[in-house]
Amino acid sequence: MNCLEEAKAENTISIDISGKSSIGDYMIVTSGRSNRHVSAICDQLIKDIKGAGFATPRIEGQNAGDWVLMDCGDIIIHVFRPEIRDFYNIEKMWMAPETDEKVVH
Repeated sequence: MNCLEEAKAENTISIDISGKSSIGDYMIVTSGRSNRHVSAICDQLIKDIKGAGFATPRIEGQNAGDWVLMDCGDIIIHVFRPEIRDFYNIEKMWMAPETDEKVVH
C-alpha cells in the first residue's frame, strides 16, 4: 500500500474477501481526484507490481479513468474517481457482515 500513498491515492481500504468469494483473497479500494489521477495511480501500480516480480495484472477501464479494475490474482484493486466510488459503493457490499440465515417456524 506504500505505492498507493506515494501516488497520492485517497481513502484507501483493504477488505478481506477470502471465504466470501473465489475471485481473490483481498480487495483494495482507493480513489484518485480526477480521471488523470486515477490513470496515474494505475500506471504507478503496474510499474511497482512488475518491479516486484509479479505478472502484469489484468486491467479494465484504464482508458476512461473513472473506475479501473486491476486483477492481480489473489488481490483485486479498484481505483475510482470519488463520484463513481460513491455511486457504486462496493465497499459496503463486500464489508457487510456475514449473517447466519436461520429459518424461523
